[in-house]
Amino acid sequence: VQLQASGGGLVQPGGSLRLSCEASGGTFSSWTVAWFRQAPGKERGFVAAVKRSGLSFVYADAVKGRFTISRDKVKNTVMLQMSSLEPEDTAVYFCAFRFGEVVVSAMRQEQQYGYWGQGTQVTVSS
Repeated sequence: VQLQASGGGLVQPGGSLRLSCEASGGTFSSWTVAWFRQAPGKERGFVAAVKRSGLSFVYADAVKGRFTISRDKVKNTVMLQMSSLEPEDTAVYFCAFRFGEVVVSAMRQEQQYGYWGQGTQVTVSS
């Protein structure tokens, strides 16, 4: 499985960005995809996750109401629409993939995901 993440960049506070993560190289009948992020000097942390079925959308408290995760089942692509961005959102964003769907509590756990994208930088600064 290969994950191609894109869409990062530089944006002013209050602005918006849209990240995409496309999965290829496998048979994708059931999966869960998550976004994690790592700011300089900090550990990587959970941002949002979604199941292919669309039955569950999970968000970190820090981004709830500002970020929206969505998926395109046909294209095996997951998008992260980020709005009202804050300097604290500055980080490298990673998409992560696993086959199959897990319980909601597990969707936040790094160890659930066996495939990771290369990371895309998001910088929020004036």
